[in-house]
Amino acid sequence: MERRQFLSGLAAAGVTLPAFRANAFETLFKANVIAGERGPAALADDELYWAQIQRAFDADRTMINLNNGGISPTPSHVLEQMIRDLKFTNELPVEHMWRVLEPRMESTRRDLAKDFGCDPEEMAIVRNASEANEIMIFGIDLKRGDEVLVTNQNYPRMITSWQQRESREGIVLKQISFKVPPPSDDYIVEQYRKAITPRTKVIEVTHITNLTGQILPVREIVKMARPLGIEVFVDGAHAFNHFPFKRDDLDCDYYGTSLHKWTHAPIGTGFLYVRREKIERLWSLMGSSRGNEKNIRKYEEIGTHPQANFNAVSAALAFSRGIGPERKIARLRYLRDRWAKRLLASSDRVKVLTPLDSDRAGAICMFSVDGIDPGKLGGWLNDKHKIVTTPIGHPEFSGIRITPSVYTSIDEIDTFGDAVLKAIAKGIA
Repeated sequence: MERRQFLSGLAAAGVTLPAFRANAFETLFKANVIAGERGPAALADDELYWAQIQRAFDADRTMINLNNGGISPTPSHVLEQMIRDLKFTNELPVEHMWRVLEPRMESTRRDLAKDFGCDPEEMAIVRNASEANEIMIFGIDLKRGDEVLVTNQNYPRMITSWQQRESREGIVLKQISFKVPPPSDDYIVEQYRKAITPRTKVIEVTHITNLTGQILPVREIVKMARPLGIEVFVDGAHAFNHFPFKRDDLDCDYYGTSLHKWTHAPIGTGFLYVRREKIERLWSLMGSSRGNEKNIRKYEEIGTHPQANFNAVSAALAFSRGIGPERKIARLRYLRDRWAKRLLASSDRVKVLTPLDSDRAGAICMFSVDGIDPGKLGGWLNDKHKIVTTPIGHPEFSGIRITPSVYTSIDEIDTFGDAVLKAIAKGIA
């Protein structure tokens, strides 16, 4: 299609085009010409298509970054918009930031709400998933003896936040365990069900774990808990824009995520969703004016902060929409399977703790090699091969987490596989 048709198509899909350099969407235009009418599966291994996406990132190619689950780079045009707004702010901060840029965040709120599938008045823009989740954790009223249920695979900062309430207020934190990979969604739901007592008031569930990348059955857990009067907090730090879903697919009342992972927004951006009728009863972390009890913006009361980061989220969303969620997850699963299945087929010493050939996982995948310490293997990959990975130690399992992204090339995936097979064959001494 012609450029005008392409841009018109984005506009018809609700894609806002923020003001940034004129060729910002050139890569998406060329990629869509290459894609033609082919579906996501047919494009997953098309390096000509994905090479256009890769050109949108100024990534350091002297290193192979396979830890995009922590923080991902942002496309260059998104970074440029943030820098432009930072410079504009600096010219006259009280006027440019507070009176010009800050009101524009309402457009970002609208864009995020549309992608998540909620009312903009249920969408708070925060700095990261930890902040969103801690608003939930510290914002709900609990009494001494009330129980909170998590798994021992929840993110450590969320567990320590609950433990602080446990120490200060006498609530009871219960941590359950589940197998990796779990045999079924029903098995996971049953682990929660067995741990519920009449004192259980909150369940905090990770939408996708940061360890093995297991996607948990959020909707089924909410369905089980809601009739019992149990609130379900969803930690979606690694989920939003990683794989396709909307709020109604989960039927959740609370959701927190980071946007500097899979949305490729600037570092220090995230959102908190709270269903409208729940807002009044969930306290904000910092005090807000009387009369704001039902206003989602009370969760954004954090004092003076740079507005440029938040406003650039809209540019990142436009880029993600230009790729499309189905194409994105097809590519990520292809990259995961390319290295994971190769290692499994090459050595019986390799174990993969993430479900493959399943919709219960995405890009995040953990593996281990019998006889090789994951921490030492991760250090060797970094020092000898300039490959960045994430060694993980858990009381019940250990391994290395591998997380490619849309700018990761097949050559980089294969170089990683070659290095691991070399370590298996010759050792890492």
